Amino acid sequence: MPISPKTFEHDILQKAKSSKQRIVLPEATEERILKAAAILRNQDVVDITLLGNKDAIATKMQQLGVALTDVEIIDPATSPKLNDYAMAYYEARKHKGMTLEQAKKIVIDGTYFGTLMVHLNDADGMVSGSTNTTEHTIRPAFEFIKTKKDVSIVSSVFFMCLETGVLVYGDCAVNPNPTTEQLADIAIASAETASAFGIEPRVAMLSYSTGTSGKGVDVEKVRTATELVRKKAPQLKIEGPIQYDAAVDPSVAKTKMPTSEVAGKATVFIFPDLNSGNITYKAVQRAANAIAVGPVLQGLNKPINDLSRGCSVEDIVNTVAITAIQAGAEKRSHA
Repeated sequence: MPISPKTFEHDILQKAKSSKQRIVLPEATEERILKAAAILRNQDVVDITLLGNKDAIATKMQQLGVALTDVEIIDPATSPKLNDYAMAYYEARKHKGMTLEQAKKIVIDGTYFGTLMVHLNDADGMVSGSTNTTEHTIRPAFEFIKTKKDVSIVSSVFFMCLETGVLVYGDCAVNPNPTTEQLADIAIASAETASAFGIEPRVAMLSYSTGTSGKGVDVEKVRTATELVRKKAPQLKIEGPIQYDAAVDPSVAKTKMPTSEVAGKATVFIFPDLNSGNITYKAVQRAANAIAVGPVLQGLNKPINDLSRGCSVEDIVNTVAITAIQAGAEKRSHA
């Protein structure tokens, strides 16, 4: 039975509460960030660290009428840990020609400072991107958080909260044109993420063709990626290549793929490239008035998550909760 959006949102808040984590938010003078932080603290979902000039944050809070109690506020430029963080960044990047003086200038940036907090265990996860680009948000993580040893590529998913249920879309934010092997790994990672959040993974490897009805380089790429997934994760329910309508609509599936265990009831949708994925998630979000939670990054050693610059307060609350859940799961896996 599909999980409803309200149930999904309620569940992730409760899961985050049950394993209290500290999440750092580097964009602390942004109105939506402060409003989301107030909601999260009022409901005691996570502990929060805000980064930025303390006077500027206080002024913004006063203007918004937002009261934030028991929230840590750090100004990277005056932090007593600035030199330690600069040294850590220098050590991680000196093989690339980084100097200590350069490192000191770079880590004052909130995104770098926040990512270093996570890297050095002063925070459990970071959420950014309401005003920063995706590239700026995730670049520091690629530089020194790095990928898990059994993961070939960092990718992302969106949880698409529709009236009919919650679907998982990947990759709609990170990889412009994944190879066949990368597409297979994105599918497996997305299925694992779906399962971790209570969504039974039935994976649709999307294309402009369903089954054997079409030919071409793009179709063959999806077909080969699907076969790779079947070899790597034989327990996974997967279909591909398959068109979106055949993946989601039982009546279309009955005509095009009547014997498939995925067609007509897919829950995880893997797009062949970033262009199609990003366009589709935004189109569905606007046309169906859906809540798009994410992008949620997969494959990093520690949870760093990006927001869309058009995100709502609710999007931020949900993304912080998901990041906290990822952080808790990561700690349990190493316990």
